[in-house]
Amino acid sequence: MTIPSAETPLYNHPLPEIEQWLRSQGCQQESEEPHCWRVERSAWQAHLCLEIEEITVRYLGAGESGRDIERSFKYSLSREDIEAAVFSGP
Repeated sequence: MTIPSAETPLYNHPLPEIEQWLRSQGCQQESEEPHCWRVERSAWQAHLCLEIEEITVRYLGAGESGRDIERSFKYSLSREDIEAAVFSGP
């Protein structure tokens, strides 16, 4: 099985391919919540969850007064668009 092109909506990607994509982005799967992942970059860290209709991203301590910033991205967006939005940071 080959991963669909980056322009393909995420809902057309099989779950194992989405998980491999997240790993390739440096994400680590949560053992207690396997639908959730953590990612750390030099300037930020985030918690991602594969929900039923969307990916939710919580950038930890990135907002005003150290508050978390939460965003959601529908699976109808392409993998390329989600990657650009999520991994560019808060």
